[in-house]
Amino acid sequence: MMGRARAVVSQISGRRAAVARQALSIFCLRRESLMAEPLLMTTEITIPAGTATLAGALTLPEGAHTLVLFAHGSGSSRHSPRNQFVARTLNNAGLATLLFDLLTPNEERIDSYTAEFRFNIELLAARLSYATKWTREQANTRELDIGYFGSSTGAAAALVAAAEFPDVAAVVSRGGRPDLAGDALPKVEAPTLLIVGGKDEVVITLNEQAQREMCSEVKLEIVPGATHLFEEPGALDRVAKLATDWFLRHSDAAKSARQRTGAKPSSLPHS
Repeated sequence: MMGRARAVVSQISGRRAAVARQALSIFCLRRESLMAEPLLMTTEITIPAGTATLAGALTLPEGAHTLVLFAHGSGSSRHSPRNQFVARTLNNAGLATLLFDLLTPNEERIDSYTAEFRFNIELLAARLSYATKWTREQANTRELDIGYFGSSTGAAAALVAAAEFPDVAAVVSRGGRPDLAGDALPKVEAPTLLIVGGKDEVVITLNEQAQREMCSEVKLEIVPGATHLFEEPGALDRVAKLATDWFLRHSDAAKSARQRTGAKPSSLPHS
């Protein structure tokens, strides 16, 4: 009887030891995973934009060499959960991000009633240009390459700004209206990725029209089963993955080109 009891106790102790070893192993794996992630530092900033002041959030992973500026869509802001999700994915891949409001709080209040600013592409593009120039004046961002991520009408603003700044490394549009960029489309030199939901048929057509007008490298990626806001399970993950791969590929290409020529990252005008 005593021998059987000792055997049972030994078995229980063995199971506990195995569980403890497994828990320690999981803890170590999680710790290693956390240590492997880039060190993130997010700073709340303000951007002077003519007579306006725009609020934003700048995230700089350690060792980042590309900064992606987000241009949000109609009726949205820097707090867009979709853009924040994409930004976190970019950060985890070592890319810096700047999410900022294209409109002031007062303009947002007016726009919520009149919708008079959200389709003012000229104004939105000008605000993105101000933000781009601002990054060139900051010690911690002036050496970084620039990318644009635009959603809805913000995609048009991103393309208009990219036409102004030909050394923008890459542009990504999510459910965007690139057609609203108009005459700027043929002037865009940055490689551009247009991401549209498979069920967003009208926007697919508008993106195809814009694609035909562009002279730079441009790719249309359709996410099967997704609607305009990519709310379906896995749809936004797919957007984030596509955007991350696009920015990494083209920022690496820009970096390699600079190494061959000895050029500095960017020389955007400050006027």
